[in-house]
Amino acid sequence: MAAVAVVGILLTATAACDVSSPGVQGTEKGTETGTPSAAPSTGGSAPAESDVPPATAEHPAEHPVKAPVSPLPTHASAGTATVPAVPPVLGMPWAQNQQGYGQVRPATIFNGGDPTGLVQSVTWSSWGGASAVGTGTAEYVGPGQSVADGTEARAEVVAFRLGSCAGKKAYRAIEWYFPAHGQHFDPTRYIDTCTGENHGM
Repeated sequence: MAAVAVVGILLTATAACDVSSPGVQGTEKGTETGTPSAAPSTGGSAPAESDVPPATAEHPAEHPVKAPVSPLPTHASAGTATVPAVPPVLGMPWAQNQQGYGQVRPATIFNGGDPTGLVQSVTWSSWGGASAVGTGTAEYVGPGQSVADGTEARAEVVAFRLGSCAGKKAYRAIEWYFPAHGQHFDPTRYIDTCTGENHGM
């Protein structure tokens, strides 16, 4: 009986060894044929994706570039026109047959009477200021002479006393004199070009 028991124990131990051996082999095979590891790197790396999304129509750039703006012109805007100043006239007609009165830069001035009240071919060197100055030809009658004895001479013409006459800007006084005969401008001697009043002329 004791021998039978020993034989039984040996058989049981042998069976246990046979059962455990395939498990070990399976583990070894599993190590050789198990899931393969990731493929080795080829040396290059895949480009990293940017964390900032590209600008699109729905998501415009945060700071868009603005086109340069042309500066506005500094000169006066189109359509603005400067109204020219109205020049003064020489008084107004105050008698019949007169010439030059009520005009701007008249070439002939005639009081409408005898030849001593006529000055012709007047050329103005100035006009529009406080006074206007010109030169022309008039009849000079010396002291003690009659009008018939008068002769033509160069005359200096001055229009002054700038103001208004009948509502118009005008020179209210005129005088002409003869420098070649020693005469000079005297503001107290003139003809009122609005009324015709003679002040020592």
